[in-house]
Amino acid sequence: MNSNIFLKGLEFYSFHGVSLQERAVGNTFLVDVTIECDLSKASLSDDLNDTIDYSKVFELVKQEMEIPSSLLEHVGGRILRGILQQFEQATSVEVKVSKVNPPIGGQVEKLGITLSASRS
Repeated sequence: MNSNIFLKGLEFYSFHGVSLQERAVGNTFLVDVTIECDLSKASLSDDLNDTIDYSKVFELVKQEMEIPSSLLEHVGGRILRGILQQFEQATSVEVKVSKVNPPIGGQVEKLGITLSASRS
């Protein structure tokens, strides 16, 4: 069974950025996570042990967002690797990290990165 678990629009106030001001003042960030995994067993059993617990994924993302980083790529990479390490059912992961109202000298809703990886 091809299936995904996703968490979309996770919102955090964090202190990521290259400039000292970004690291001191902070900004709003949005995170989307999509985890490819086989949900066939859980679809039959109705047992949380047969799937990936969304709340544990959220806690992992929250912990990584609390660690200040210069680059969104670094934050996203930590989240991606953490999910693959913690959840053996995950066959691939996609992580999007967006910065809302970034200080780039022009009007933009958000900017960000997308990282993905599969188990080898």
